[in-house]
Amino acid sequence: MRAPGLHAGPPLSLSAWLRYDVVRRLLPPAHNRLLEIGAGLGSIGARLAERFDYVGLEPDPVSFATAERRVHPRGRMLNCTAEDLPPTEIFDIVCAFEVLEHMEDDAAALSHWLSHLRPGGWMLVSVPQGRHRYGPQDEWVGHYRRYDRSDLESLLDNARLRELTTTSYGFPLGNTLEFARDTIARRRVASASPDERTAGSGRWLQPPDWAGAATRAATFPFRVAQRPFAGTSLGTGLVARGRLLAADAQPC
Repeated sequence: MRAPGLHAGPPLSLSAWLRYDVVRRLLPPAHNRLLEIGAGLGSIGARLAERFDYVGLEPDPVSFATAERRVHPRGRMLNCTAEDLPPTEIFDIVCAFEVLEHMEDDAAALSHWLSHLRPGGWMLVSVPQGRHRYGPQDEWVGHYRRYDRSDLESLLDNARLRELTTTSYGFPLGNTLEFARDTIARRRVASASPDERTAGSGRWLQPPDWAGAATRAATFPFRVAQRPFAGTSLGTGLVARGRLLAADAQPC
């Protein structure tokens, strides 16, 4: 029997497979209520919906239509932002993969996301790694920044997240893919606003529906190869997990 989330499923890009290899190992036990902010085309959401009581948010109507098809019927998709979500919606786990770097005020965005997380619940985020690697693809897809490990951990710690685990991913395949994306983006003119570029970022260079098994198979050796470098700055991305400090607890 295959582990949940490891079948071909909806297609993940090569980079997303490298990221998901870390995400799935950091996820808390299943059967909890989970919110994904910025679900994109729903490829990760469809996998999470197999394990959790899943709600995904995607404000871009084009991406939302695809995500809703992929997530249904196991999970629920909403065509809105986290700001539109009623404050009564509280979850055991809140996830935001490749979203925080699109927020002009990342601390304010994170604070709002955590208002939907119960005390003691888990937050998972992924971001592009390395301030010095900010390049054409970052500008093209509407990134305000990239993060060093210390940047991300300070941000999460200031938001009262504890028991932090931060893992680097992507080396070496992700570095090659990032170079290729920078080359492509360098030839384009980023004429749209950051918000418009952010809206389309989840669709940029995404594989077609039939490619799910192919991208999974192609990345298998690289998913294994990246693991020894989890504590380094060599990879192209970071995945972090933290637990929300209970309301009545005092920070150390």
